[in-house]
Amino acid sequence: MTRGLVLAAALLAGISYFVAWRLLPHGSLIIAWKGAGVGLLALWALLSAPGSEGRWFAVVLALGALGDVLIEAVGLTAGALAFLAGHVLATAFYLRHRRAAPFWDLAPIALGRLLIIPLLAFLFPDDRSAAPGIALYATGLGAMAASAWVSRFPRKLVSRGALFFAVSDLLIFARLGPLRDSVVPGLLIWPLYFAGQAMIAIGVVGSLRRGKVA
Repeated sequence: MTRGLVLAAALLAGISYFVAWRLLPHGSLIIAWKGAGVGLLALWALLSAPGSEGRWFAVVLALGALGDVLIEAVGLTAGALAFLAGHVLATAFYLRHRRAAPFWDLAPIALGRLLIIPLLAFLFPDDRSAAPGIALYATGLGAMAASAWVSRFPRKLVSRGALFFAVSDLLIFARLGPLRDSVVPGLLIWPLYFAGQAMIAIGVVGSLRRGKVA
């Protein structure tokens, strides 16, 4: 019962933040609200998934929540470093649970994500001096999305959720360039990001709780 309430609170916090951000003054409340969605997903994972694997995954989510808060409270670079640490841990976690399939069955999509995501991130910003740092971060993002594809976790949730996460970040970078004057990033960045994190969490935790990854 407690676990279910935590998950429900996480989903409510994440969904309602999209509205609250537009209606309430930006300050400590909004910063905490932003971190609450994925932070509660991390708590739910810790309560729900057994053993060291569950704790590992909970840390991945907690780093995402920390990134959400740091972006608002400190700045984009601090938040990106927290997210990058989460991507590195997530990549190692997914590779630890690699799908039992021939390499060439997995490689085309995995390599596509690994290469295309940082390439787009590098090309988007108008400020070319920022492009290398953005591409470095996006390399971790691409590795996370690629390893989610090759993992044995359910692709409809985890791999798709990782792709949603990646597209959300690419929209942030596109807002620094080709989508600078577009309303699309503002409408899609948070919904794609939080939906992706929630899908990843539900897919991973459900598999770990069942004692199998399939």
